[in-house]
Amino acid sequence: MLGLTILAALGGAALAGIGFTGSYTALRDLGFRHGFGDFSYAFPVGVDAGIVALLAMDLHLIRKGTPWPMLRLLAHGFTAATIYFNAASAGPLLGNPTGTAMHAVIPVMFVAVVEAGRRLVIRITRIEAGHQRDGVPLHRWILAPGPSFAMYRRMRLRGIDSYDQAVALEREHTVYEVMLERDHGKNLKNAPADLLLPLVMKKYGLSVEEALALPQEADEAARLRAERTAAFEAEAAVRAEARAAEVEITKLRTAGRIEAAGYEVGAETATAKAHAHARALAAGREAEAAERLDHATEELAAAATEQEAADARLRAAETAKLAAETEKAAAEARERTTETEARAAAHEKAKAENEDAAQTLRLRAAETAKLATETEADAAEAARRTAEAERDTAAAKRDRAEHEQAANATLLLAAEARERAAEIELRAVEAEDAAKLTPAARGARRVARMILAAGGDPEAVTLQTITEALDVSLATASQRRADAVELLHHGYRP
Repeated sequence: MLGLTILAALGGAALAGIGFTGSYTALRDLGFRHGFGDFSYAFPVGVDAGIVALLAMDLHLIRKGTPWPMLRLLAHGFTAATIYFNAASAGPLLGNPTGTAMHAVIPVMFVAVVEAGRRLVIRITRIEAGHQRDGVPLHRWILAPGPSFAMYRRMRLRGIDSYDQAVALEREHTVYEVMLERDHGKNLKNAPADLLLPLVMKKYGLSVEEALALPQEADEAARLRAERTAAFEAEAAVRAEARAAEVEITKLRTAGRIEAAGYEVGAETATAKAHAHARALAAGREAEAAERLDHATEELAAAATEQEAADARLRAAETAKLAAETEKAAAEARERTTETEARAAAHEKAKAENEDAAQTLRLRAAETAKLATETEADAAEAARRTAEAERDTAAAKRDRAEHEQAANATLLLAAEARERAAEIELRAVEAEDAAKLTPAARGARRVARMILAAGGDPEAVTLQTITEALDVSLATASQRRADAVELLHHGYRP
């Protein structure tokens, strides 16, 4: 092949050079005869090089995927022109047929080499781009022109690039039709509609297997549409649940604020009542102490009055006794001494009684002060308890707020997780639809997503779960799980 390639390249270059040289000489002389003057030297280059330039631009546009057939038509026009000009350089076309043919052969060699190069470049370009297209061989056109035209038409209309593939499809459909006639007779109207699909879809370029798989693909497409509808409804339900959760959160926050306000008002009311009760209690005890003090003062004044009256009576008695004692010298003196001692004892007794009363008053005053102190201590204790109640209320409100925030965050996270799962499943289904995967491949990818959702452990997804999700047997579920593990091993991620 390398030798043939080198020979073809060298021979083609030699033929092109000979053809271009001969054509250049003929067109130059023709230009001089027709009055082109010095432009006769450039005229052959413009015609022959124009063919190469137009074909090169055509190949460049084909390479870029934007072909323009007009360039090739112009190149063919230039080819016809150079052949005509070369033939005309030998004189009248019909006057010297030999010379005309000799001059016409020269540009044909050049044009043939250029067309061969163009064909090679186009074939290489199509092979690189994956668009290589075969034609129907000439011998088939000769042997079976009608079926050949039908095959050519089917290949061009349905995008069948390989001739071997077209032949294999025709053979496959023929064999299938024969086998179908063997099972159902010559009249295929009695055959089931699904079995007639390969014959109906033959003109569309579908193989027997592809045509027979159409009902399953239609069922799968219907199932996928139902799944997309269910996913959309699930997503709508998630959004509705999120909105309901937001409304419930707002209600809970409002109720919490109302309850907190109630606690605050109750705490303030309890504090005010405690202060008022303490002040009333202190005022009552102070009034009681003052009343007791006034009563003790009145009793002390009455006792003092009685003491003074007793003293006056004693002094009168003493005066009488002194008069009597004047008459009785010695006896009265002794009596006066005794009486003096009695008065001294009575005075001491009165003094002791006065001291006892004063001590009682002091004790009552101390008790009153003690009661006042206890009242203030009770008021301080009530204030302390009120402050503790306020702190407890504030702590309870903070705890409720934290619980509400945690509950709200949990609800939002759950809603977001469900939305992400629904979105991932929907995108995965859309990607599988775009890739036109088989039901087995779809099932394996769905099981792979279930494994990823379960933390990446294949054993966490049981065969019973796969059976219920895919509506398949346990053996098929085991195979789907094995395929899913293989997909995950090769890096599949939805």
